[in-house]
Amino acid sequence: MSAALVETVNQVMTITLNRPEAFNAVNMEMSNLVAEAMASAENDNDVRVVVIRGTGGKAFCAGADLKAVSRGEELFDSQGKYGEWGLAGCTGRTISKPVIAAVDGIAYGGGFEVALAADIIVASSTTRFALPEVKVGQLAGAGGAVRLPRQLPLKVAMDMLLTGEPISAERAHAFGLVSRLTEPGCAYADALKLAKAISRNAPLSLQSTKKVAVQLDTGRAGTEKAAWNVNSVEFPAILASNDAKEGATAFAEKRAPHWTGS
Repeated sequence: MSAALVETVNQVMTITLNRPEAFNAVNMEMSNLVAEAMASAENDNDVRVVVIRGTGGKAFCAGADLKAVSRGEELFDSQGKYGEWGLAGCTGRTISKPVIAAVDGIAYGGGFEVALAADIIVASSTTRFALPEVKVGQLAGAGGAVRLPRQLPLKVAMDMLLTGEPISAERAHAFGLVSRLTEPGCAYADALKLAKAISRNAPLSLQSTKKVAVQLDTGRAGTEKAAWNVNSVEFPAILASNDAKEGATAFAEKRAPHWTGS
């Protein structure tokens, strides 16, 4: 079974994160497939909007596959063809086409970072968002610590980042993080309606509008560049720490971690 499915209908590309048995957790295969699709969407004139969704109904994406991490596996090929696209193939680079995240179920860690990387989030009322990386000795380094403080009020974002606790879709909608709130199970259908409405507009106008709005330059939003520079220093240091190794191991062994601060 492929870790991600791609389909383009009526100028809307749908990318489906397809590891329901693992709550759509991100592994290397998923990252490569999504990155390939995003790169294709950027250069395909027949694609005007991209929608990203999860399969299985319980999770949009549960984040990084920590069991794979505990085995020493990489989640994306940082030195490979799609390395610049980052975790899940869409968190490290931004395309000029509009991207909508259709979120049904949990969006934790890297899954929330996928949603944060989108231009619009459509979420069902049962969705919960979280960046729990601090609970496992990690940093939300795939854009979470960069983007969340720019998409929520700072104090609310810091509360989420430092506690690792989730917020509901309703609360996220009240703060403007979620653009459209739907009934359970309806996020993708409503996201498709929105994508079709957007796709009816002039394609060059859509791309230019996005470029100006986020100050898009060589695949990065200008408003985020300074934070990404700090992220590039802190993230490798955290990944190499003893606490990061302990956090992944403790998660896989279903026990409380023993932090050493090293």
